[in-house]
Amino acid sequence: MAPDAQADLLSGASPPAAGEPSTRARAFTRQLSVAIIAPVRPRRLAQLRRLLEAMGEDPTGNATLPFGSLRGVHFARLVLLERTSDLDGNAIPAQLLYMCDIDGPLADHLDELLDLAPGLDRVFGGCEGYPTRTSASRATRASWLADHLAETQAYYVNTVGLTVAQILRDAELHDCLEAFLDSHDWDGRVPLEIRAAIQRYVGTRPELAWALAPNDGRTLLDRARDVAAVALPLAGAAASAPVWLPLAPAYLLALRLHELTDTVETERPTAAHERRLAELEDRGPQNQFSAVGFVKPGILRRATIALGIRGLDVAARHVFNSGSLAGVKTIHFAHWTMLDSGRRLIFTSNYDGTVKSYNDDFIDRLWWGLNLVFSNGVGWPRTFLALWQGCRDEQEFKYYLRRHQIPTQVWFSAYPTLTALNITNNAKIRAGLAGSIDSEEVRRWLQLL
Repeated sequence: MAPDAQADLLSGASPPAAGEPSTRARAFTRQLSVAIIAPVRPRRLAQLRRLLEAMGEDPTGNATLPFGSLRGVHFARLVLLERTSDLDGNAIPAQLLYMCDIDGPLADHLDELLDLAPGLDRVFGGCEGYPTRTSASRATRASWLADHLAETQAYYVNTVGLTVAQILRDAELHDCLEAFLDSHDWDGRVPLEIRAAIQRYVGTRPELAWALAPNDGRTLLDRARDVAAVALPLAGAAASAPVWLPLAPAYLLALRLHELTDTVETERPTAAHERRLAELEDRGPQNQFSAVGFVKPGILRRATIALGIRGLDVAARHVFNSGSLAGVKTIHFAHWTMLDSGRRLIFTSNYDGTVKSYNDDFIDRLWWGLNLVFSNGVGWPRTFLALWQGCRDEQEFKYYLRRHQIPTQVWFSAYPTLTALNITNNAKIRAGLAGSIDSEEVRRWLQLL
């Protein structure tokens, strides 16, 4: 910027008309979870494994499925679920899982995947029933993808409503404002004056003028929907209390008897398994996690996990939707997805920090949520009435988690250097540019920079 322009910013002169920002408000949108899963042809398994390993070296720009070319994708992964047998000895074939977090709509994302048809064919071509013939139409591929969509039973989003584009623009804004502040001497200037200078600076930069536009965020209707999503099930439970309350003691007794006789896994993970996982972990500010396990047999356990995961979904979507999952602020997205007609559950997440700190957060803050759902998994540390004990046994929990964790062969992040806290702070910086705030609020706002 020219010295004259810098002087105008500091002196209080109005920015040029050409730099006036748009007054159009940004709309609020919720992110979506997408999961596609399909069995792999046995003869194609080794080839697919090699392909995924190659893609994993460059998830953003690989020649097969360059995730960086897909708009509105926050995180994406391809995971190979190895062949296994269920609790009754029935074979479960190897399966390929594609999972991502998008700004939506779903139809647009699937269209973009189809635009990458040659690479899409290479990835899913080893799956049963995929239309690999050269004469296969786009509609046929689209139908196959739709038929293999899997429902995510519970879904958590840290920064609800922030699109990929907004997160990246907020990060750019932060860097520009930081550079602007570092290039001037602010001694003797009060917070309100500094903020006014920042606003004028942004107004003179056409590429940043969008930041002064109002941001709607959650509307009253959005908040009312969150309240209703929590209140209605509670009201339904209260209204039906005369039916289920008399049955509760029998249910709790049956659950307790199951807990006392459940088999607990205490084995330490093998060194080879630890090494394979470690190769894919702690690579940067963000990391990935994928774990899968069998659900305990019987109607009681099926009903308990269905109720628990439903409650978890309501809480994650409508209570813990402002940057914190029950006090844990490092998880960007998390998914709980039932597989194989409810026989297995896979949990996947994208988080900040090391795997050790991530596990410690679960034990210290989310133990109740883990026990509520995963105590219905085969081998989980022994619980008391599905809530207490369990993962509070730190060593058993960490061994269990490590044994059930699986390699995530391909993992993509649209903003790999940004932590969840960075994203939240950048959004607050952008929001603080517009509107009227008092001196104390400005002082706290400037601390974000």
